[in-house]
Amino acid sequence: MASNLIKVFVPSDTTARSLGADAVAAAIEAAAAERAAAVEIVRNGSRGLYWLEPMVEVDVDGVRHAYGPVSPNDVGSLFDAAFLDGKPHELALGATEQIPFLSRQDRLTCARLGVIDPLSIDDYRAHDGYQGLSRAVELSGREIVDAVTESGLRGRGGAAFPTGIKWNTVLGAAGDQKYVVCNADEGDSGTFVDRMIMESDPYVLIEGMTIAGLAVGATQGYVYIRAEYPQAIKTMRQAIEHARSAGFLGEKILGGKRGFELEVREAAGAYICGEETSLLESLEGKRGMVRYRPPLPAIKGLFGAPTVVNNVVSLSSVPIILAKGASFYKDFGVGRSRGTLTVQLAGNIKQGGLVEIAFGHSLRELLEDFGGGTATGRPMRAVQSGGPLGAYVHPSQFDTALDYEAFAGIGAMVGHGGIVVFDDTVDMAQQARFAMEFCALESCGKCTPCRIGAVRGVEVIDKITNGENADDNLALLRDLCDTMVSGSLCALGGMAPFPVLSVMNHYSEDLKARN
Repeated sequence: MASNLIKVFVPSDTTARSLGADAVAAAIEAAAAERAAAVEIVRNGSRGLYWLEPMVEVDVDGVRHAYGPVSPNDVGSLFDAAFLDGKPHELALGATEQIPFLSRQDRLTCARLGVIDPLSIDDYRAHDGYQGLSRAVELSGREIVDAVTESGLRGRGGAAFPTGIKWNTVLGAAGDQKYVVCNADEGDSGTFVDRMIMESDPYVLIEGMTIAGLAVGATQGYVYIRAEYPQAIKTMRQAIEHARSAGFLGEKILGGKRGFELEVREAAGAYICGEETSLLESLEGKRGMVRYRPPLPAIKGLFGAPTVVNNVVSLSSVPIILAKGASFYKDFGVGRSRGTLTVQLAGNIKQGGLVEIAFGHSLRELLEDFGGGTATGRPMRAVQSGGPLGAYVHPSQFDTALDYEAFAGIGAMVGHGGIVVFDDTVDMAQQARFAMEFCALESCGKCTPCRIGAVRGVEVIDKITNGENADDNLALLRDLCDTMVSGSLCALGGMAPFPVLSVMNHYSEDLKARN
């Protein structure tokens, strides 16, 4: 494109498209043609300010100005107001980077989301992409693993297991073939950052997986993407082809002696396949069922070979660690929670979207300063953090720091960073019932505490709300939760009681007979 064209950015992210971004892009293209305006429309990803989508940006002398939310009917008035020159309009948000929701963040992993053309390797490299891999090819596997270990990176998928320890186990495991598997089966309620990364900055995940392969001696990787993400699947497959053509994948990475190949596999559509061993079973073409452990996947994983299994955010955080050093990444965060957390604000929230900040900020800061309170304007009554298996956090606990250990201290979990907000109209007994019902529906059926316990949990909660022997059934429900926590084979049955217990501990007034 000629340099005198004015760049107009219209997001192609799934959420933005569902809100009309494609129609907005078409309207801008038609209006520009009608007015003979020299415009280049760039379909970037979303920056994650979802309450403002579709958010259109215009590059004016190197500074991007935002307008939103824009509908096709707004396009004419935007042109009339000279938005191509960054002029005021009722939808004007000012310089994009100065929007408070963005300017207060620490975007490391998600730095390029909404900034670049997702499939342009030139764009990716112009914004510091592939610097980490360029350094990694000069290092030994041991040196890469040591850097990741020193950074303090922990798994961002839920368990928060130290990434360096997992990689070190695979590095030291015997085997002619090793694998790197990305768990992109993002199924927790209120989560969308994995999808955003794959749709808006796919090369950062490809780069992170390639570095992981070089670190542990793996030559093959798989991205296991949930079937409900067709755009992410398409974008990742296209990006992999582009990366291979450019020499960033294949037999000789960047002309070196080590190789790494990558392909996308579509998930089986079951929540349980987000559990790493069930995911591996599914990848092998089997029914998604949890494996007994030991052996761990790091020793005997995919097809019986040593396997790294990490989620999208974990792997996408690796390139900046290699590019800028372990100390740079470790300087963000507190205690044992280092680096940044990608929080996704959802539910009854005024300003829903993606927030990436260093560990240590309070939950209240996220809900009020970033989220702006509830969408209804009513008081918050509960927040569920960590997906459908996460405990409900009471307003008295909102000053807890976003930190793995701090959240564990109040019986909650950070998990994948999904935060779902409820106002004071919520029926917490029904939320407790849903946790058990969800577990019953999604159980793989392999272990009795999960398979039977969840069904009995629904029945007991129904008896309580129907007024049947309330005291005895409340005691029975607590005993049932303890059995599931202690006896379940995996986290599905072991954690489904957490939301139920939190309701019993903090919202017991809702566990009573209904009129």
